Amino acid sequence: MKLHTVRTRKSADSFPREEQLAWKLAALAADPVPVEEAVVETIGNRIIDNAAVAVASLNRHPVVSARAQAVAHPYSSGAAVFGLSKPRVSPEWAAWANGVAVRELDYHDTFLAADYSHPGDNIPPVLAVAQHCARAGADLVRGIAAAYEIQVNLVKGICLHEHKIDHIAHLGPSAAAGIGAALGLPVATIHQAIQQALHVTTTTRQSRKGEISSWKAYAPAFAGKMAIESVDRVMRGEGAPSPIYEGEDGFIAWMLSGPKAEYRVPLPEPGEPKRAILDTYTKEHSAEYQSQALIDLARRMGPKLGDLGRVREIVIHTSHHTHFVIGTGANDPQKMDPRASRETLDHSIMYIFAVALQDGGWHHERSYAPARAARPDTVALWHKIRTAEDPEWTRRYHSADPAVKAFGGRVAVTFDDGLVVEDQLAVADAHPLGARPFKRDNYVAKFKMLAEGIVSGAEQARFLSAVDRLPKLSASELYGLNLAVDPSYLKPSAAAGIFEGAAR
Repeated sequence: MKLHTVRTRKSADSFPREEQLAWKLAALAADPVPVEEAVVETIGNRIIDNAAVAVASLNRHPVVSARAQAVAHPYSSGAAVFGLSKPRVSPEWAAWANGVAVRELDYHDTFLAADYSHPGDNIPPVLAVAQHCARAGADLVRGIAAAYEIQVNLVKGICLHEHKIDHIAHLGPSAAAGIGAALGLPVATIHQAIQQALHVTTTTRQSRKGEISSWKAYAPAFAGKMAIESVDRVMRGEGAPSPIYEGEDGFIAWMLSGPKAEYRVPLPEPGEPKRAILDTYTKEHSAEYQSQALIDLARRMGPKLGDLGRVREIVIHTSHHTHFVIGTGANDPQKMDPRASRETLDHSIMYIFAVALQDGGWHHERSYAPARAARPDTVALWHKIRTAEDPEWTRRYHSADPAVKAFGGRVAVTFDDGLVVEDQLAVADAHPLGARPFKRDNYVAKFKMLAEGIVSGAEQARFLSAVDRLPKLSASELYGLNLAVDPSYLKPSAAAGIFEGAAR
């Protein structure tokens, strides 16, 4: 790995394109280095994970709406949509529908460093283009490995959230690069596509603040759709704003830390394997990643605490991020409101910890049910919980050493009689360094649990067999990475939009 310094350059400066970050990312994507077996295995795990959370969300309103938009754009040689055996649709719309399905439950993989990410969001656009363009499994593997490599290393080197920029600003470039790698495009083409994708996917974090709406699920799908359109546009000979990162009026100068700032982005050297996906981790629980270890801690602490009605106060000592984004440091009254949306409750560690203590675990539907959130004993306990930033947990959160890096916290429970019970947990049980690291069997179990009653046993077996053969799949077999359900299971969209009207 080599650290690359990235800073703003004046328009009058001589700045060769080979020194631009976007060019270096493009060269990395185009590097034909073989994909290691461990990486292929992990890519298969993430395809299973995405499919699991997608089928569990098929009848949720945002997914129904996105699917209806997609099927309004049929394309005979297009891409597949989760839940449907037909029609195939234009690839950017397949990526849109599938991206929303994957993201809706906030239940797939994560990588946290200088910024945040869900790298599995790269898979829907890369897969959709690979299906549409008749690429084989080996091409898909190469594209996904490149997309993960680029997103993970951008997340390591460039913080977006401190400037209130949403993390899809790293996803647009990584998806564009992954598509370019899967298609075997030249470096110059991928370079321009990366720049265009960044330019159109830089949005604010209001999508994750206050009253959080369904756009949280749509945002990554939007980045994937824009990435596909960016690649298509550049393949036709069009250019993009350049240099997008370093330009005098570019991303760093005006969206991030300003003209005097320097960022250091680690990237593999030419010929070095793309292994960044191995640094990522999935979720055992359908909630914000910083809550994963704390849900596991609640499961462990609950039986020891006895009558929770005797609790006077619970303080979660944790990192800056957890305190200020999903804790009381956010100063969002919605995080304490029993009438809040699912998306808001997902970003309230106070609610999540209260329910996990009472229930001894977490469920992707029951734990968010309005009746569950409104239960009087839950509301009473929930409102006794607060977070506090602890410098040591912040230090561990930002550590570059995987053995030190932590996403949990220390919990102090004070009872009415003054008794204090404390416990702590650094990483979730499912984390690679956790008590029960997820392996292929765990991904398959999660898939079967979420697909039960939705996807037939035969269809589940067919899909898992296709994943097992991933790098050997032919172009026609790549459609086997989709999952179809009985059409009667799928809810129709309750309202028509522009596209249905245009079709009439």
